[in-house]
Amino acid sequence: MIGLISATAAGAVAAQRLASAWPERTRVYEGPVRDAVGRAFGECAQVVCFLATGAVVRLIAPLLADKGTDPGVVCVDEAGRFAVSLVGGHVGGANALAVEVGEVLGAEPVVTTATDAVGVPGLDTLGLPVEGDVAGVSRALLDGEAVELDLETAWPLPALPPNVRRPAPDAPAGRGGPAIVVTDRVLDADGHRTGDARVVLRPPSLVVGVGASKGAPADEVSGLVESALRDAGLSPRSLAQLATVDAKADEPGLVEAAARLGVPLVTHSAEELAAVEVPNPSDAPLAAVGTPSVAEAAALVGGGELLVPKRKSERADGRPAMATCAVVRRPPRGRLAVVGLGPGARDLLTPRAKAELRRASVLVGLDQYVDQIRDLLRPGTRILESGLGAEEERARTAVAEARRGQAVALIGSGDAGVYAMASPALAEASDDIDVIGVPGVTAALAAAAILGAPLGHDHVSISLSDLHTPWEVIERRVRAAAEADIVVTFYNPRSRGRDWQLPKALAILAGHREPTTPVGVVRNASRPDGSHRLTTLAALDPATVDMMTVVTVGNTATRAIAGRMVTPRGYRWQENPEGAE
Repeated sequence: MIGLISATAAGAVAAQRLASAWPERTRVYEGPVRDAVGRAFGECAQVVCFLATGAVVRLIAPLLADKGTDPGVVCVDEAGRFAVSLVGGHVGGANALAVEVGEVLGAEPVVTTATDAVGVPGLDTLGLPVEGDVAGVSRALLDGEAVELDLETAWPLPALPPNVRRPAPDAPAGRGGPAIVVTDRVLDADGHRTGDARVVLRPPSLVVGVGASKGAPADEVSGLVESALRDAGLSPRSLAQLATVDAKADEPGLVEAAARLGVPLVTHSAEELAAVEVPNPSDAPLAAVGTPSVAEAAALVGGGELLVPKRKSERADGRPAMATCAVVRRPPRGRLAVVGLGPGARDLLTPRAKAELRRASVLVGLDQYVDQIRDLLRPGTRILESGLGAEEERARTAVAEARRGQAVALIGSGDAGVYAMASPALAEASDDIDVIGVPGVTAALAAAAILGAPLGHDHVSISLSDLHTPWEVIERRVRAAAEADIVVTFYNPRSRGRDWQLPKALAILAGHREPTTPVGVVRNASRPDGSHRLTTLAALDPATVDMMTVVTVGNTATRAIAGRMVTPRGYRWQENPEGAE
């Protein structure tokens, strides 16, 4: 919850704007400011104060206890010009909150955290539990000092600065210097000199399969899991989930143990578990739940390395064990974000797309699209760019990089799923990587907004490029749209080497629509050099159209109204205004 505190009428107005934008996330605190700050500080994860910075500093100073538990605090000035991340920039989320507040209020976010200021990811903002000397290693990152990256457990990380390097395979033991270690093992000082700055990142790489008799106590289950991890030298902070058979989904001891350990309880069918090959099958679970293994099979369902074979709990009273567990290190999963950049204007690039670009360690894309967003990438991002006509190669490259455990962003213009890179990438990808789709504003939508409301009723987009689709198929689709009286937006309408398809498509539509049917022509929609015009089906000259143009042909109801292209929805109240409700 985000606490909102103000002392003046202007501050209250701004606070209400945030409350209206985030009704489920915010709570307005009223009454004396000092009391309001104290209550919000104890009840909320974050606080936004619409007060002078000095006043906020004095109010929160007595309340500060520990950066790991204090709420993040953002201060907004009386005029709403700046949103200042005051305390808890990383751990408290104040840096990100300042940006969000700025977007809602039109304020400039002010972030003074050194790593954020220069585009270097904060080591405590990577989404992984972190241990060690965060400040010392961050200082080395910022100073350009060589920092070793030891990926004992591969995990998709965002781009790190060029001074972060993997050690050579033949590097001698006992090396020193600042280091970032990604591992699920419990570490001592091995491999690094005492006193050297080191940060350990804990990836969620461990799955513990558990089996339990009816009524197994939560203490017995959680104690077994903790001892299994401890004896194997594994960190409980890398535990991703407990896994068991469906029949035990509601077993109270398992449910409570998972809650204590802070991980989900995941279940699998007996049939699924029975199909998993395990080293220690048993007749007892086969008779009880229909599979020769629960603990080992549940841990191994997604593949991986069995680190701790099935072991039983030990009871102080000497009675038979009621729980079993096995520990598996699951295979690292790369991450592929397929990102739509929109039609070209920076303000039509979504916040989610920007976040994915900054999260990626590898960017794959068409060279001209890379140029559009190069300034948004973090230092150290590896860029793999290519020219026109290499779509399938880019898709294969992006998937291959993700399979190597990288965090990859594959970019396309408009929406990546519309005549862009999502289709070839997902056709290449299998279920061994995580795929995230990031929608974007399409060229058709950008053009429609410029023209007016041409897509107000049913509409279809058709690409006239026959490089990958036979013209016979394209023509059949155009005829179907013409006969169905659907508004049509043509992508890829005409190029120097392909100049007859648009006239042919327009002729097909002309067989079903009047010559006066409105047609919108938009070139480079939303870009500084963009242009548009409204014409008719009879008057459109195909020679004025190129590959940077989107052509939208109205249906029989589309009209030109006040210079805008409008396709009505056909509401009854438009036909009979007096009957409107």
